[in-house]
Amino acid sequence: MNSIVSVDLDVAQYRWYLIQTKPHQELRAEENLGRQGFSCYRPVVKQGSRTQPLFPGYLFIRLDQQHDNWFPIRSTRGVARIVSFGAQPLAVADDLVEGIRQRLASMPERPASSFHEGQVVRLKCAGECEVEAIFLCDDGTERALILLNLLQREQRIRVPLSQLSAVGGNDGWRA
Repeated sequence: MNSIVSVDLDVAQYRWYLIQTKPHQELRAEENLGRQGFSCYRPVVKQGSRTQPLFPGYLFIRLDQQHDNWFPIRSTRGVARIVSFGAQPLAVADDLVEGIRQRLASMPERPASSFHEGQVVRLKCAGECEVEAIFLCDDGTERALILLNLLQREQRIRVPLSQLSAVGGNDGWRA
């Protein structure tokens, strides 16, 4: 006699949780967790040909608190810890993660700045003051890293891109 056995398993309750990664290892953590079968989401913003994490040092992971084995996560390369309150991991609302996905999908790609490494730029200071510096690189979507000569010493300084302009007729050198 054949009988159908009905197993009443709890419906999987997958939720998003937050993983803190080791410094600058978001991609490494995501790849290693993916190899273990975990579903991860690392929101990134595209700027020119580069992508940067929206939340540096963090990524989302989709887990079932009852059925998934959480222990391998802690020893995964690139992972620092699971964000928790006490011993309880903190679940992130599904609609929050979905909202981030939708917002990033509708966001136009941010162009890289029009400056290139080594280009001489003019930094507008307070009032009418302007100082020449050397553009090093973009630092995020709205800032730049420049090399400024202050008191006979070169200083690396982060400034808003909106305060920079190209010095006419000088392209500097290209790396």
